[in-house]
Amino acid sequence: MGESPDMPGTVLARSPRAALARLHRDPREQWPEHARRLYHHLVALYGEEDPLPTLAAGWIAHQRSTNTQKTYARGFRVFEEYVREHGVNPLQTTFMLADTFSTYLETAPTWVRAKGGAKGEMARTGPPYSDASRANALSAASSFFDYLDKVDDTAVRSNPFAGVLRPAIDPDYSPTEGLTEEQTALLLLTARDHHQPAAYRPRAYALLLMLYTVCLRIDSALAARVEDLGYDKGHHVINARIKGGARKKKAIPPHAWDALMTHLDGRTEEFLFQTASGGPLDEPSVWRLIRSLARRAGLPQADSIHPHVMKHNAITHALAKPNARIDRVQEWADHKDSRTTGRYNRRRGLLDDSPGYDLAASMAGALEQATTRA
Repeated sequence: MGESPDMPGTVLARSPRAALARLHRDPREQWPEHARRLYHHLVALYGEEDPLPTLAAGWIAHQRSTNTQKTYARGFRVFEEYVREHGVNPLQTTFMLADTFSTYLETAPTWVRAKGGAKGEMARTGPPYSDASRANALSAASSFFDYLDKVDDTAVRSNPFAGVLRPAIDPDYSPTEGLTEEQTALLLLTARDHHQPAAYRPRAYALLLMLYTVCLRIDSALAARVEDLGYDKGHHVINARIKGGARKKKAIPPHAWDALMTHLDGRTEEFLFQTASGGPLDEPSVWRLIRSLARRAGLPQADSIHPHVMKHNAITHALAKPNARIDRVQEWADHKDSRTTGRYNRRRGLLDDSPGYDLAASMAGALEQATTRA
């Protein structure tokens, strides 16, 4: 609490809504998409007078990257639903409730599309949350309460998730399934020649090539605009927004550049990859696209492949090249730590490298010789 400098004796309200109401323009108008979505979702549940929608959405808007905003908003919804079902406003969460939320995530079914249901209908019938998903949900909730300590002066609270144990995550494990270079080439060929409708073939081919040869994350590719393309020191480049929100110039190889120019067909503005109506292409559409292409190509990973596989493949294949240097691949992949690049490298656990194959071949020969002698 404090006094207004213009009206001595008048106590200033310190709630989020009251603070916003004193401004000439509502800053919520500048919130990014995932903050606005979470705000409207929570307003429908708690009403505009409750401080939770503004605080939660402000916290999402505070995150630097779109990917973190999306991940935290998704994790917060899981947490909010759990405590609401226990009759508690998330702002009143105790350590005991936070700790039981962690336990709940170990067995709780996940939301999946309802079989035979209406379009967009979801049901809690999916497998339990993975260790990584549980860790993300707990990190999101903990980050929210850390944010409250910075902005909310209406109450003094400690972070109830500070003492909650997180799942033990193997730093070298990655669930992403890899493709061989031959499978990747087949996927790209399918995108170029066989995907329907024909008008979208250049877009699909250029998108996958940019993910693979420029080592882009899918969110970076979809956020990129034609205006981000350029030329620097003899290289075609894209000024891409990488993880963490920073921008970085990345070289576009000639083959990918040609595919990109074919796709753009002279267009000089707006998003690089957009819908027929001119809006940005979204990630669910790309998930459907790449799985459709994988099925057409006859790939065994067709039901589990996703856009980020292209970056995993790119790093693995780059590191397998003669004289490959991990520091160069690390820089190209936009990783701050070489250990991250190593985790992306599917070659480490490549089944082709299993010593069991050599042992089995030797044993088969020994057995055949023993049979012949007998």
